Amino acid sequence: MRLPEGWQTGLMTVLLAGCGDLGTEAGLRFATVGHRVVGWRRSPEKLPAAIEGVAADLSSGELPPVPADTTAVVVAIAADSPTEEAYRTAYVDGLSNVLDAVLASGASVRRILFVSSTAVYGDAGGGWIDERTTPEPGGFSGRIIREAEELLDSRLRGTGITPVVLRLGGIYGPGRTRLIDQVRGGTAVIPAASRFTNRIHRDDAAAAIVHLCTMDVVPATVYLGVDNEPAELGEVLGFLAAELGLPRPASESIDSGAEPSRGGNKRASNGLLRSTGFELQYPSFREGYRAILAGVGVRHP
Repeated sequence: MRLPEGWQTGLMTVLLAGCGDLGTEAGLRFATVGHRVVGWRRSPEKLPAAIEGVAADLSSGELPPVPADTTAVVVAIAADSPTEEAYRTAYVDGLSNVLDAVLASGASVRRILFVSSTAVYGDAGGGWIDERTTPEPGGFSGRIIREAEELLDSRLRGTGITPVVLRLGGIYGPGRTRLIDQVRGGTAVIPAASRFTNRIHRDDAAAAIVHLCTMDVVPATVYLGVDNEPAELGEVLGFLAAELGLPRPASESIDSGAEPSRGGNKRASNGLLRSTGFELQYPSFREGYRAILAGVGVRHP
């Protein structure tokens, strides 16, 4: 469905609730095309000048005023630590506080985009998943993020604000070089069994956020944010070793007893996102990792 004529005439104000690496990159992209960007962050002095930084702790019940002309809100939260308590504080309490602030403000918000994760699907045994797949979280992180998704839907029902959930695969990019570091350090191990992974470059994830917040048709409520090619972890590690001129990592023994991948074994489809006209700068891990190794891109604090 196309939005009412003139809903987005001129430039809009975008509120970023959470301005870490991903939120900051999205904010810079909004600002580049002329939108006003307000960023809530505990340490706003670290934000680039293009983003109006405002001190805010999303886990607190007292948040700054929401600008009255705000059209879109992006909630890009990260937990302080990999614990169940930290995830609940960040994703459920933090999102709830943001929604309280937006709904109480009377601002002209039309969309709230929540940055979620494909972790809500758990393991699919290497099978394909998409937006129609029923979420079945395999651990506390996916379960709590799924709870936050449901909170977004229930709180916005009947408000006239469109909830948009962007479930991202593993984000990599400048400053997010875990696999590269493992290969360089000689600690990378190729799984004995086939294990599909799904990822997206930080820049493509930020571009998807901007696209879904500014497209002139009403978006769907859920999109998968992954690149075009789910890849076996062993293939990715072997590729990185070859690019670095290093030996292929060793394979783990079948009886090693290694823990299963936190992300599960699944292949995620980005067909719905691409059907909106969105195009990836880095369609597979090959282009993305080559850009990192070549030093392309800047990591914003």
